[in-house]
Amino acid sequence: MTAFDMLSEPIRKYIRDQKWESLRPIQDAAIQKIIPNDTNYVLISRTASGKTEAAFLPILSKVNFKEQGVKVLYISPLIALINDQFMRVEKLCAYLDVPVTKWHGEASKGAKDRLIKAPEGIVLITPESVEAMFVNKPHHIHHLFSTVEYVVIDEIHSFLGSDRGIHLQSLLQRLQKVNKKKFSTVALSATVSDENKYAELKDFLGDPERTKVIRDTTPKPINAVFKYFEGGNSELPVELIEDLYEQTKNSKVLIFPNFRGRVEEVAVKLKRESERKNGHKNYFSHHSSVDKEVREDIEEFAKQDNKSRKFCISCTSTLELGIDIGNVDEVVQIDSTNSIASLIQRVGRSGRREDKASNLFLYATDEWSLVQSLACWQLYQEHYIEPVSVSQKPYDILVHQLLSIVKGTSGITLDKLLHEIKLNKTFTNVTEEETVEVISNLIKINFFEKLGKELIIGIEGEKVVNNKDFYSVFKTETFFKVSHNGNKIGELPLSFQLKEDENIFLAARIWKIVEVDLQSKKIEVIPAKDGKKPVFFGNGGDTTHRIREKMLSILKEKNKIESINENGENVIHDLRKEFSIFDLKDIQSDRPLLLSNSNIRFYSFADSRINRTIRFLLETKGIACHYSELESCFSIKTNEDVNQKKMNREIFKSTIKEISKIPSDLDLALSIAIEKSPGILDFSKWGQFLPIKYQIELLKNRHFDFEGCHEFIRNLNFVENQ
Repeated sequence: MTAFDMLSEPIRKYIRDQKWESLRPIQDAAIQKIIPNDTNYVLISRTASGKTEAAFLPILSKVNFKEQGVKVLYISPLIALINDQFMRVEKLCAYLDVPVTKWHGEASKGAKDRLIKAPEGIVLITPESVEAMFVNKPHHIHHLFSTVEYVVIDEIHSFLGSDRGIHLQSLLQRLQKVNKKKFSTVALSATVSDENKYAELKDFLGDPERTKVIRDTTPKPINAVFKYFEGGNSELPVELIEDLYEQTKNSKVLIFPNFRGRVEEVAVKLKRESERKNGHKNYFSHHSSVDKEVREDIEEFAKQDNKSRKFCISCTSTLELGIDIGNVDEVVQIDSTNSIASLIQRVGRSGRREDKASNLFLYATDEWSLVQSLACWQLYQEHYIEPVSVSQKPYDILVHQLLSIVKGTSGITLDKLLHEIKLNKTFTNVTEEETVEVISNLIKINFFEKLGKELIIGIEGEKVVNNKDFYSVFKTETFFKVSHNGNKIGELPLSFQLKEDENIFLAARIWKIVEVDLQSKKIEVIPAKDGKKPVFFGNGGDTTHRIREKMLSILKEKNKIESINENGENVIHDLRKEFSIFDLKDIQSDRPLLLSNSNIRFYSFADSRINRTIRFLLETKGIACHYSELESCFSIKTNEDVNQKKMNREIFKSTIKEISKIPSDLDLALSIAIEKSPGILDFSKWGQFLPIKYQIELLKNRHFDFEGCHEFIRNLNFVENQ
């Protein structure tokens, strides 16, 4: 029996009405596996290969929606993705007369009320909305989701290896506990590493033995071009903007700078260039600080099937995931991504509908960013994706989930609370003794209060759990709403720029701030003719060891790099010449050590966590050093005092070898670091509420990598300039 024949008649009719010539490979495989089995499945296939339908076609054919209750829960990382997928799923479900409901902060209250009165069909939701229901309306969880048969998790790679992923794991465990029978899970992704045979991915779904992976390895041709324009200052080079305009003026294009401020700069400057040269006017910016309605208008504009219409959207990861914006001719990346997974997602946005080759242009404004771009591209061609790093003891998410359970139950005994955590596989590696210590600290800081035999939320805890920010496990900035004549434009974070008469870019336009209301957090603006890119905070993420190793490999090689402009060729030539003074033989262990009269430069080409660890351990030895993340380089002045001696090559080398041994007073050093710089824990929203010993464990396991550093230095061979 063919996959098509296995589908229900209404679904077959849908396919015929859509005039599909055939099922996509991932759809064919998924139908034949999902319909006869109740196994968990992960569907891995490139962007725009039909993964959503691959999940829903068999599920809709299999599930009996005439039975009472919600039958399918679709979980998405983005509200925008829910809104986009809602239309696709609703169109498909219309053939079965199955209702589809959006459930998130911006969704219709009327639709939610109807669902509560008569639970049925499919619900599209974010993890944060599930959490809000557990906290505020726990009876709705039982009422709505105790009959769920399938959970579909979209873009699962965006959850893996993150606090948000651990949070989702816990929520899935809690949902399973209230369910009348065991539900099955279907997860979707375009980018998941198979380095450990998907072990982390299977563990994520809570039942490795019952989880299977279906992967479509059909390659997609990509035309990649590298261009270099020296940056020099905080603004993009004029030459880059001019070249970028000429390259994209007759195309439908997505441009991915790495930061929201840069997104606005690109959109405004390209629009200005187009006006100067009488080009099209369709230049937009799309990121989380642009107003939702403005973003949706941009998505709808791009989606319209008009082959003659050109557009350019400068965006962040808001368009990296699977929101449908129709066919895109080209994708541009400005300065390197920090991960191959992100590069894969972005390049997959072009050549979507017609199965054409993807066109990728990688612009670099820094020589090391160019090398990193080349490294990411070469690893992508080698089919490498970063493996996921999973926290074995997520103490900080435990804090959040303890608060959630106590709030949702309006009081619970310690024994019952410990039992709830013990049943949750997310916290399998956290001992009962450790959980008790965490709870004791929450009592100590008045997050919990003892009332007879029960724990309830304490005075300080009420301030936290009653705040809308409680439902998420990631930190959010304080934003000011920006408006013009009552029309919302977007949001800006609190910064030195928020003052009257300052001109800023936002939503691909230039505005003058005329009023700032600090109390209501509102900004009124009027159009202006010139301004500056807005300041947004945050970092670009960590870079893995394999990328850094590949960067060194590129500098060691002598082969000609294809598809790179003359500026880029010259930069790579000069860097290779600079590094040719080192006789590097083993790319895994040999590392350059550059000695001069004034300083020592050590190029570790190690991942971000190991480099942070090296820097921290050097500082514990009293050695101050300048560290450049992009270059992966430590620079130390030779007049630096070390144990009453001036720094020299032998002292430096022996110190590096010495710090490979994890010091016996490491915990003390880390506790001092936390006391001196509380911001060191900013990577964790809930870590600050842990006992100090567990804050130290968070630093060891998530911020630093002492074991990896030990292994790196143990194998390290310094290669000095000749």
